[in-house]
Amino acid sequence: MSEQNPGNKGQYYQHHVFFCLNDRANGEDSCAHHGAQAMFDHCKARVKAEGLNGPGKVRINKAGCMDRCAGGPIMAVYPEGVWYTYIDNDDIDEIIESHLKNGKVVERLVTPPEVGR
Repeated sequence: MSEQNPGNKGQYYQHHVFFCLNDRANGEDSCAHHGAQAMFDHCKARVKAEGLNGPGKVRINKAGCMDRCAGGPIMAVYPEGVWYTYIDNDDIDEIIESHLKNGKVVERLVTPPEVGR
């Protein structure tokens, strides 16, 4: 078992969260046009303030295009592979409380599997 995360063999983080921050300069819709950077900043700050960050805990990362623009803004939580569409800080806070802290997926925010680019 991993010393960093004894409950999840081979994993460095319990949850690894990726925020699409892609900005399509050609005018096409993208996550950056929906406040993704501000939500990323909010999530990263909140996770850090609550002491949830670091090895064996949670890592919040920026990502380029995740090819699911139609559901944007998009974030994905691994190792579960849960994709979320969020609107505001309240949605981010709910994901942190429910999923990252308590392991319960926020079903109302899950991006439908058929939503792509």
